[in-house]
Amino acid sequence: MKNFIFISPNFPTNYWQFCKHLKDNGLNVLGIGDQPYDTLLPELKANLNEYYKVGSMENYDEVYRAVAFFISKYGRIDWLESNNEYWLERDAMLRTDFHITSGFQVEDMARIKYKSGMKPYYQAVGIPTARYHIVDDFDGCRKFIDEVDYPVIVKPDNGVGASSTYKLKSDDDLRGFIAEKDPSVRYIMEEFITAEVNSYDAIIDSKGEPIFETGNVTPNSIMDVVNTGDNSIYYIVNELPEDTRKAGRATVKSFGVKNRFVHFEFFRLTADHPHMGKKGDVVALEVNMRPCGGFSPDMMNFANSTDVYKIYADMIAFDSSLKVCGEKNYCAFAGRRDGKNFKISHQELCAKYQKQMRMVNRIPDALSGAMGNQMYVALFPTKEEMNAFYADACDTW
Repeated sequence: MKNFIFISPNFPTNYWQFCKHLKDNGLNVLGIGDQPYDTLLPELKANLNEYYKVGSMENYDEVYRAVAFFISKYGRIDWLESNNEYWLERDAMLRTDFHITSGFQVEDMARIKYKSGMKPYYQAVGIPTARYHIVDDFDGCRKFIDEVDYPVIVKPDNGVGASSTYKLKSDDDLRGFIAEKDPSVRYIMEEFITAEVNSYDAIIDSKGEPIFETGNVTPNSIMDVVNTGDNSIYYIVNELPEDTRKAGRATVKSFGVKNRFVHFEFFRLTADHPHMGKKGDVVALEVNMRPCGGFSPDMMNFANSTDVYKIYADMIAFDSSLKVCGEKNYCAFAGRRDGKNFKISHQELCAKYQKQMRMVNRIPDALSGAMGNQMYVALFPTKEEMNAFYADACDTW
């Protein structure tokens, strides 16, 4: 029997569904986390063969000892995953230290976690990337800005989402950023791209081939959502555009992805760019070697009438899946920000879209910066109907 260690299986809360299908497929599912066992969701407890509680997931020695304990009890570990961006480097360290060869190792981190390290792998398959500069001092940054002009985007070279991301529009902005930035963080500065984010989401088998593909579109900037406290909207497409599929598959090959659920982000240009391409072109943003965050896997299920948790577990257990997609729709996410005076109340919105609504929940604080505080997920056959829902969900007085 194969052994699968799931790192922090309790977050996000919907990840118990990965555990269920892995266990149903005959794997020992062994969880390591810092949440007390008694407080885990009943669905998670029912689908773990064993759970090892550590005092802190940030303490590598504790997590290391937990893996060692499972090896002593169950034998060789075949898989170790968190499917969570925050723990990707920790996962790689544990795999490397315990010779678990089914996933990325420490040596792979530079190209899959550092934005500057990703660029050569895009360029190798002909996907344009934004010009960049690793932040040093004012003069060094200003020389780069002379080449690309203001505005520029600055963010951690190794970062998650849009946290600590800044749009600098002037020398005063640049001076302020350099004076206040965290000296322990390596920042990357990139030319500004006028675009919307389009993603390629896929489950990749051991041969680097996709066994499931979809994608999402984020019309508004996640950076603006985080930095200005705006509402959050994005949607799963009903059909993956062919140019996104082509770019996604090329990126899978260039990065050597195998046995993973991935979320690759691309820019679709909304204006011509002298360096990147023409309006409508798909160009590089960044790779994420894990599922799209939050409740996106559930949204993929709704949009495709399928079960990506099962497809992933089938890939792990059998390197293929018989689970197919059914009727396809747009699946819309709207994340309202607390404190705004919305034209339509929560109760009115839920009543109006009762037939289309699939999820209505409060968003965990850990995700609310990028996703808002109150979420609604709804299903629509046409983009026009979806846009009407977004207007109702987000319009304020």
